[in-house]
Amino acid sequence: MFKLTLIAFAALIAWSAYAEAIEVRKRREAPGTPAEVWALVGGFCAIKNWHPAVAECEEIKEGDKVLRILTLKDGAKIKEEETKKEELSYSYTILEGPLPVKDYNATLKVGPDDEPDRVEIVWTANFEANGKSDEEATEIVEGIFEAGVAGIKKEAIAAADAKEGK
Repeated sequence: MFKLTLIAFAALIAWSAYAEAIEVRKRREAPGTPAEVWALVGGFCAIKNWHPAVAECEEIKEGDKVLRILTLKDGAKIKEEETKKEELSYSYTILEGPLPVKDYNATLKVGPDDEPDRVEIVWTANFEANGKSDEEATEIVEGIFEAGVAGIKKEAIAAADAKEGK
C-alpha cells in the first residue's frame, strides 16, 4: 500500500510540474516544398541565415552531442544542444544563455500545408519562467519565434522567386 501511495504521489508531482510548463507555438505558411524549405533552414546552424537576432552560429561536437553557440547581434551568447533530428525537424534544449527560461525544450519543423507548393513552419517550445514572470518569459519567447518564422518565410519566398527567375 505504501508503494502505491508513493507512486501516486510521484505521479502527482510530475503532473503538477508538467502542468506549470509554459508552451509557445508559432506557425507560418511559406512557398515551396517541405524538402526545399528544410534545405534552407534545417541545418542546426542555419538559424544565422534566417533569424534576424542571430549574428553568428558555431556548431561544435562534444562526444556524441551536437551543440551550437549562437552569438546574438547584441553580443549575448546562447548555448544549445540538439536533442533529436528527423528528416524535416529538429529538437533542442537551451543549456546556457540570457533568456529568462529554464527546462527549455523546443522543436522546429517544416511540413506540407493544405495548399499545393506551400509548407507549414511550426516552432514550439515548453519551458518554465526563470527570473521573470510567466507572462514576460512567454512574451520574450513569442517574439523570438515570431521573428524566426517570419525570417524562414522570407528565405522561402526568396528561394521561390529565384527558382522562378524573378
